[in-house]
Amino acid sequence: MTPDPFQFSALFNFSAGCCSATVKFTRYYHEMRRRPDRAFIRLEWVQQAVDHPVRQFVQQDGRIRRWAAIDAMGGQYLRVVLLPDGLTVHNTFFDRSFKP
Repeated sequence: MTPDPFQFSALFNFSAGCCSATVKFTRYYHEMRRRPDRAFIRLEWVQQAVDHPVRQFVQQDGRIRRWAAIDAMGGQYLRVVLLPDGLTVHNTFFDRSFKP
């Protein structure tokens, strides 16, 4: 039996640090985070995109795309894809084609 990639694998409470919301992550997110081109993406940057996006787009399947400029990465835009609940991170990557 194949595991459900959308099953929540972890909860992170950011209230002790920079953020106040509890953000969940899918298994798929954790699998993608192992890739060398994504392993360096900091959780604080993910939270920034969730809390303070410069743009948001709701896909037909209900997933939510949010983008935020990351100063520490020279202003590159991080795209965070959330499940329809708005708090479960499914994917993150730097979107080279995004135009604000």
